[in-house]
Amino acid sequence: MTLPVIYEDAHLFAINKPYGIAVHKVSPTDPQITVADMLVAERPYLAGVGESPLRPGIVHRLDKETSGIMVIAKDQPTFEYLKNLFQTRQTQKEYLALVHGRPAQASGTIDAPLGKLGTKQTTQIKGKRELVVRDAVTDYEVLRSYPDYTLVRAMPKTGRTHQIRVHLKHIGCPLAGDKLYAAKKPLPPGLERLFLHAWKLRLTSPDGKALALEADLPQDLQKTLDMLESSGV
Repeated sequence: MTLPVIYEDAHLFAINKPYGIAVHKVSPTDPQITVADMLVAERPYLAGVGESPLRPGIVHRLDKETSGIMVIAKDQPTFEYLKNLFQTRQTQKEYLALVHGRPAQASGTIDAPLGKLGTKQTTQIKGKRELVVRDAVTDYEVLRSYPDYTLVRAMPKTGRTHQIRVHLKHIGCPLAGDKLYAAKKPLPPGLERLFLHAWKLRLTSPDGKALALEADLPQDLQKTLDMLESSGV
């Protein structure tokens, strides 16, 4: 598989990450083929960029189940620059998410700290167990409503693991196809995976150019929306 490149300049490039591929291995002996493996196979020079051989040129990540925009640094100075942008929240990220039900408000901000409990993140941070708690903020806006589902634009202001998935569940609207946080929920027509796509990313490049990147919705997710439109589900 060749990773689709949606933008490239002298410092960086952006890919539209496919669903179902992990960004990097969890250890050197991890047998799965990852985005990192594909990057180095296509561009061997990336092996020397970054902080770890497991994450060549990678300054941010998406869940294995999530598709969409990822930015890759082509050299070490760009890596350090981009790392600082993401850490200091100088990027603007937008995701498309299909959720069960409908948010009580058409737009709003979810400000709910997250704590890790096993493999899951949770907003239930008070109790008998000691959790490592981190602040987490997500803005959202309803784009389209269906009888049983809602298409939402989610804009995370922090970059916590599973943040959008947990925050939308927190307001009573878990993501369609989420096997971890909404395993008992039915799937909408045509959907076979998590409906979460990193849609847009805005940042300033190392040479001062304002970049507004956009990754088209994958065909399988668009098919689900088309089926919802036609069926009224």
